[in-house]
Amino acid sequence: MNTIRLFTAAALSLAASIASAQTAGPNDAQIAAIVVTANQVDIDAGKLAASKSGNKEVKAFAQRMVTDHTGVNKSATELVTRLKVKPEENPTSTALKKGGDETLKRLKGLKGPEFDKAYIDNEVTYHQTVLDAIDKTLIPSAKNDELKALLVKVRPAFVAHLEHAKQLQSSFKK
Repeated sequence: MNTIRLFTAAALSLAASIASAQTAGPNDAQIAAIVVTANQVDIDAGKLAASKSGNKEVKAFAQRMVTDHTGVNKSATELVTRLKVKPEENPTSTALKKGGDETLKRLKGLKGPEFDKAYIDNEVTYHQTVLDAIDKTLIPSAKNDELKALLVKVRPAFVAHLEHAKQLQSSFKK
């Protein structure tokens, strides 16, 4: 129960930082930093889960997160390099990094099924929050058509990740 409260607090912090970005409307350089940071946070969590979990389904999911989010970061980095846009740190990207670090710290303190459940619970919350940010803030705020197209292109992968995480989450409840 305590672990769930900790992850909920991190998710609420992430949601609050994204909500503040919504009112300000991030520029393309800030969106680039948010995209790269959000993907890196999930890559780091996936690497930890792939190495720490004893559950083959959780390990496979974690490896998929590492592979897919690494691919998105590669595409985003190539795009911003081509566009000569330097990702600009902002309150949202900073909050994402801080929240990711806190999540890793909490996950490192867990073992076995408790770790697996906490990791998957975090993935459900994280992907839902990121999808909300993509839909409500990042896509509407992106001015560059190629950046907007990249966000639209990667959105279905985030939906698939969320659905897969929810399926794993429901298997833990059985």
